[in-house]
Amino acid sequence: MSATKPVVVAVDGSESASSAVVWAARTAVALGRPLHIATVVHIPAFYYSEPYLAESFKDELRRTATARLDSAQILARQSIDDDLQIVTELLDGSVSDRLIELSKGAYIIALGPRGHGEFTGLVVGSATVSVVSHGESPVAVVRGRTLDGRPPTEGPVVVGVDGSESSIEAVEHAFEQASARGATLIAVNVWSDVSVQPSLGATPDDPLWSSIQTGEEVVLAEQLAGFTERYPDVVVERVVARDRPVRVLSEYAETAQLIVVGSRGRGGFAGMLLGSTSRALLHTADCPVLIVRHVNK
Repeated sequence: MSATKPVVVAVDGSESASSAVVWAARTAVALGRPLHIATVVHIPAFYYSEPYLAESFKDELRRTATARLDSAQILARQSIDDDLQIVTELLDGSVSDRLIELSKGAYIIALGPRGHGEFTGLVVGSATVSVVSHGESPVAVVRGRTLDGRPPTEGPVVVGVDGSESSIEAVEHAFEQASARGATLIAVNVWSDVSVQPSLGATPDDPLWSSIQTGEEVVLAEQLAGFTERYPDVVVERVVARDRPVRVLSEYAETAQLIVVGSRGRGGFAGMLLGSTSRALLHTADCPVLIVRHVNK
């Protein structure tokens, strides 16, 4: 993991983007990385039928975007007590495309769940879903409860574990985040995808149920192996449960400061870029969600 890659945050003037700036600034300081604040100017295609109007409109958008970057930089510095290297960048084009390109050089890219340009009924905007699905870096969707517009800094870091490749990478990021924040790490393995139905007479004392529980405890131990030695300062709590992953992780999100999950678990279809659990958490989690997508190198 290159120490020079920045924490990137996208801003558009919305309240959710401001919360993302605060989260990104604090995270950059905690990880000892620079902060890259970016905004994208998008000109609707129909404006190009009138060249003069398009240029005038674009100039106004760029002035607004420059002011937005200045405000975001001030907010970032007000959110931290330490020195932080900050770079700002104004980009033109499709919001989703530009942010996906930025993710290629980012350590983490942070976004609000929904920006100014989205329909008010949307919980998670199309640009955010696109970056989560196609970005090459982990994507933090800064959502959930806030205090004066600032994301939580208390509570554990929670990571979902299921034995998949993206889950292994999620565990690595979760340990790093917990260590940097001085937080407890709660590692959660929920095994509903191999559940034994109570209607068939199975109980926790049933041998089959017990064997599945034991096997899932082994999966959890294997995925944590090595990281506990690398991060001896991190206190780890292990949870293995039979339930729906979204429900369990959403409950933990009520008191956590960060949820970390892989983009697609072992139960997802091979062609899916975003699994049901990670997608649902984008809509339900009451704290920021860091989604780690496995990228074949």
